[in-house]
Amino acid sequence: MTTHYLLQYSFIQSIGWMCLVVAVAGLTYTLAAARCVKHFFRHPGTVPSNFPPVSILKPLHGDEIGLRANLEALCELDYPGELEFIFGVQDPHDPAIAQVKKLQTDYPQARISLVVDAQEHGSNRKISNVINIMRSARHDVLVLSDSDIGIDRDYLRRIVAELLKPGVGLVTCLYRGHAHPGFWSRLGSMAIDYNFLPSVIFGMKVGLAKPCFGSTMALRRSTLEKIGGFEAFVNHLADDNAIGEAVRAIGLKIAVPAMLVTHACAEHRLSDLITHEIRWSRTIRQIAGAGFGGSVITHPLPFAFAGAAALHAAPLGVVILIATILARLYLRRQVNLVVGEAAKSSRWWLLPIRDTLSFIVFCASFFVGTVTWRGRQFVVSADGMMSPVEEV
Repeated sequence: MTTHYLLQYSFIQSIGWMCLVVAVAGLTYTLAAARCVKHFFRHPGTVPSNFPPVSILKPLHGDEIGLRANLEALCELDYPGELEFIFGVQDPHDPAIAQVKKLQTDYPQARISLVVDAQEHGSNRKISNVINIMRSARHDVLVLSDSDIGIDRDYLRRIVAELLKPGVGLVTCLYRGHAHPGFWSRLGSMAIDYNFLPSVIFGMKVGLAKPCFGSTMALRRSTLEKIGGFEAFVNHLADDNAIGEAVRAIGLKIAVPAMLVTHACAEHRLSDLITHEIRWSRTIRQIAGAGFGGSVITHPLPFAFAGAAALHAAPLGVVILIATILARLYLRRQVNLVVGEAAKSSRWWLLPIRDTLSFIVFCASFFVGTVTWRGRQFVVSADGMMSPVEEV
């Protein structure tokens, strides 16, 4: 009995020390990521030398929270060149149609078009929508962004300035969370601000991340044609990443300006948040491949808690736990300074809850074979292609 107890105690201690090792690695990463965030946005963008005509493509699906504000922001852009806005839906009864028609009334000077086309070209319905929209696009410069993205007035100036640089084939944007009222929405926003955003900036700094996001994809029509058009990506789960890879494959660069757009977070229930984040994490896992497992160090706090508990609050374990908490709070502060939300210090206590939930989602993504998107379930294959569950 004594021998069994000693073996059990030794095993728990070994697990505890392993957890602390991961926590220390994660603590080091957290401090490095905070430094990267601090320095990334110090470099102002360039001013474009000319302002070519632009077609802005916006696939819509439903009257989402914040949709009206996002659409109005497009019409309020500070851009001297010619613009056209092409919105698209697949359902003739989609409530987003009313928002577009109101926009046309409120901004009669803007060239606003609405495409209603139910045709589907593959399992990725958003890209099918974009393909339908593209038939109406007139200009060479194309800017595509998701419907839940919010922008500032200088957004297009800065995007075009990057696209006009030699060797650049596509411009994409980093994004932060914009939480609509509600506890779960706030947690969703925190995942973007304090987990996703720092990890991407750190990955770019060390050469591990080459991002391309649906938050913005700006490219020339000629570039799109060289990579096979949007039709080439109509079955991809991570269509944005696949488009970025295709652009790099033809020898062009992807520019990421030192600016942020916002991603609306409007989850009303825990189940909504989990469903969304598991799809998101499963997508990142598909993109990162074997390297996704290494991103475990971006979740140091759960390991620090587990290590300290397994070692029965041994002094070293407690020190590492406190240091990890302080490092995460420091990263949070740096992000808040960048996104202009430094006053939200009163919500610091949510960070351990958010970090624990993020780690649970990370672990769950290794066991998930299907994802839910827009109310439909899809099976994702090893190459990132997705198929509706009913067709499998």
